[in-house]
Amino acid sequence: KNKIETEKRAKELLSFLGLSHRENHKPNELSGGEQQRVAVARALINNPSVIFADEPSGNLDSTSAKNLHDLFFKLRDKLGQTFVLVTHNQELAEMADRKLVMKDGIIVE
Repeated sequence: KNKIETEKRAKELLSFLGLSHRENHKPNELSGGEQQRVAVARALINNPSVIFADEPSGNLDSTSAKNLHDLFFKLRDKLGQTFVLVTHNQELAEMADRKLVMKDGIIVE
């Protein structure tokens, strides 16, 4: 992709993620939830088939975590993206289309 197409795609993602107004801000000027959404935008920029996220909401307050969780499912539905999430958050795990539980490195359900 050329620079113009990439910038256009980045702006589309920022808009979709509700971050258009923060486009020119530095990372330390963003809240934790906004930083997580920027991380999602980075993951999506090249249209991957699968996105892997390890404890994506682990350092967020409950409201920001819920917003991020809702965003994953919105992206799945709108963009057809597959997310593989590793989490200890039961609420997020229960929202998934499929859930695998590991205990001591072994899948138990």
